[in-house]
Amino acid sequence: MEAKDLFTLALQLSPEWRVTDCVLDQEQRRLTLKLDFKTGSKFPVPGAEHQLLFPVHDTVEKHWRHLDFFQYETELVARVPRVKTPEGNVVQIEVPWARPGSGFTLLFEAWTMLLCGEMPVQKAGELLREQDTRLWRIVQHYVEEAQKKQSWTGVTRILVDETSAKSGHNYVSSVVDADTRRLLFITEGRGSEVLEQFVAELRAHGGAPEQIELVSMDMSPAFIKGAREHLPKAKVVFDHFHVMQMAGRALDEVRKEIRREGADLQGGMWALRGNQWTRTEEQLALRKSLCEQYPKLGRAMMLRETLQDVLADQDEEQLRWWCKRAKRSRLEPFKKLADTLREHWAGVVAFMETRVTNGVIEAINGILQFAKRMARGFRSFATFRTMALLKAGRLTLDLPQLLPT
Repeated sequence: MEAKDLFTLALQLSPEWRVTDCVLDQEQRRLTLKLDFKTGSKFPVPGAEHQLLFPVHDTVEKHWRHLDFFQYETELVARVPRVKTPEGNVVQIEVPWARPGSGFTLLFEAWTMLLCGEMPVQKAGELLREQDTRLWRIVQHYVEEAQKKQSWTGVTRILVDETSAKSGHNYVSSVVDADTRRLLFITEGRGSEVLEQFVAELRAHGGAPEQIELVSMDMSPAFIKGAREHLPKAKVVFDHFHVMQMAGRALDEVRKEIRREGADLQGGMWALRGNQWTRTEEQLALRKSLCEQYPKLGRAMMLRETLQDVLADQDEEQLRWWCKRAKRSRLEPFKKLADTLREHWAGVVAFMETRVTNGVIEAINGILQFAKRMARGFRSFATFRTMALLKAGRLTLDLPQLLPT
């Protein structure tokens, strides 16, 4: 068997195509495989509803980067036919080894997607000896195609949150399906327009705003406004994670106030922050000592931990009791927190009833931040969005099989 016949079999070409020549340039470490169609072959018009075949009108030479042959960079070169339609238009046919407009073969793109799903695109570019900007175009194509095919008709409960996309005050907002834990939507900003944009995307995926029964979020006025205007039938739930964040900040304000009064709180910041099960034995001992030494700090810690227990229960009366206790505590940060909870009462109680939490979206934000650090940031929001959907969108990518069939 000649080399060209071997490569014809290896490339799994359709019957009308064959490898006609193989050129190995050892100095440039490049293998060029020249492809041609058999004389007399006829081809269909791309995208046509009918299955008619037409003779070749003329040809154009095209090049595609293929998977390396051992250590040699491999390129396919072919005379691509153009056919004349009954309407008199001359159009280029689609070749079976590459998608239209791509300078890469389908197998090269499949290998690229496999690598980029596991490592930064820049690193994949080094391994594949290709510019990462060209690889980004491959990744964006397959991610966007898979995203378009997603059906959101069954989405009824969503989680909304924000995270940073770049250093400074550059934020993106994400929407996640609370039931499937799938990232649905991501956009720049954190205003009320986020949910307006989500509703537009929801309609594009076959859904309707009326189907959303619940939206879990923090107490951002912008998100609240967006939910009220664009998701009129959704119950708003304020996630306990954000409520406990506010309680933690209130405790920290009390600590700072005591320190300003001259108290020695060396090492107290980390000992006082977080839950008991996240602290070391030394930190817990210091926490207990500081709370005994400074009664104001002890009251603040008691209020924080009691609120956590109340939110773990489903008794609205216990939450009402806590707010009264906080208002009588003579601790301004906790008095303000009690006022905030009363102002957003329905959403806080809705969490106690539904137990829907933003923990999933917080985990997804962590994945995105990790990916961002691996890639040393993204050049644009478009690339950040692409990687977000690839990592957390649970997409079904339409990729060719890398193994021979």
